[in-house]
Amino acid sequence: MGFIPVFILTVLFFVMMFGIGFILNMLMKTTWLPAYLFVLVMMPVVVYSIWDRNAMSLWEHLAGFQTVDYVTGAAGLAGAVLSGWTIQKLRLGGYKMF
Repeated sequence: MGFIPVFILTVLFFVMMFGIGFILNMLMKTTWLPAYLFVLVMMPVVVYSIWDRNAMSLWEHLAGFQTVDYVTGAAGLAGAVLSGWTIQKLRLGGYKMF
């Protein structure tokens, strides 16, 4: 893939996970739940859904991913973590809504 589609995809996943995490944090009054959900639910579901049935082990399957897959996953995780950090700072700043 070219640089521009990868950049757009990375920014899209970052903003999407930040927004979803921010809304979940506001509704559920939790700080780090979106980051935990991303790591414990979202990533394994994605890995399993595109599982290569010919791969013998998990490491062989993970080696089949491209760099863009890892960059996109890292951007999504960064967005989820940053949403938790933002909510935490807003709460420490005295905002009761968050």
